[in-house]
Amino acid sequence: MTLQEHHLGRLIDHVHLRSRHLARAKKFYRAVFEALGTQVSETDDHISSDEFWLDAGDKMSSIHLAFQAADRATVVRLYQIALGAGGQDNGQPGERDYHPGYYAAFVLDPDGNNIEFVHHGPAKRSAASVVVTAG
Repeated sequence: MTLQEHHLGRLIDHVHLRSRHLARAKKFYRAVFEALGTQVSETDDHISSDEFWLDAGDKMSSIHLAFQAADRATVVRLYQIALGAGGQDNGQPGERDYHPGYYAAFVLDPDGNNIEFVHHGPAKRSAASVVVTAG
């Protein structure tokens, strides 16, 4: 079976990695992003591109992965489901000061990864998803 159409941009909101060696990691990701042709934002304490963020941390054992939620009620429901499936509370549902309307909840998965469920508030998307079709 050949995949005719693939939709992107609906599940993952952002990924946040930590590095014990930020200068080396920034050099690596700067080169990768340049080769990919993506825009890069960089300060002394981070590098980012699109949905990817990297900053310094003293341990590399956890990943931060954020899933998009359709609304606040879905954030709450996902949080409760994750706790019921063995997740550990890492931040109850509520508004965050990242930007107006940012509503999120955090759980640690069984391996200690920080999983976020986020709704960004009222917004209009330019498209429901990016559709990739066989060329």
